[in-house]
Amino acid sequence: MLKTIVKISNVTNLSDARYCAGMGVEMLGFSIDEDTKSFVDLKKFKDIRSWIAGVQIVAETEQIDVSFLLEKIKNYQPDAIQVSDAELLPWLKSETSRPLILKVEADQDADTIEGILVKNAPYVTYFLLDSVSITSLSGDWPDFLNTLSKRFSILLGFGITNENASFLLDDLDITGIALSGGEEIRPGYKEFGELMDVLEALEEA
Repeated sequence: MLKTIVKISNVTNLSDARYCAGMGVEMLGFSIDEDTKSFVDLKKFKDIRSWIAGVQIVAETEQIDVSFLLEKIKNYQPDAIQVSDAELLPWLKSETSRPLILKVEADQDADTIEGILVKNAPYVTYFLLDSVSITSLSGDWPDFLNTLSKRFSILLGFGITNENASFLLDDLDITGIALSGGEEIRPGYKEFGELMDVLEALEEA
């Protein structure tokens, strides 16, 4: 059992999926975008899904094409959908009954981030705050995250390490965290590295 909700993004292999499910991860995300390195085709996706239970399966996309999404959702049948384009949310809300996650880039000013969350809260189950450039939760970030978390369900996707994962939950009132999967060294063999370290740090005593 983990101390908080955890979502793993960009899962590409059965090793990650089975390990994370066994650790009590709540959501596993799979890219449905064919032009990404982490894309999982439908056959592989079905194979992986048949081996795991007790987790929500999230279709992750950066696409903005509505017809593309409709076809992919029909084929993959995910439990939830994650998008980066907020303009898709009203349509997805009306066309599907699935929970929606909006991925929000954290490399924006505080007012912009808050405005995005306020505008899209009626459609979204979780907001995933992510960044490729912010590596630590320093400065105003803790106070800002706590302010947002009083009003929105936040999954934090940056600044998390095995050293700070556990005590972050004591300082931050966030709903959960988001980590990323990785590639297998060869089929069936995986060095879990930091992913394993963070999940172990989050295990309930």
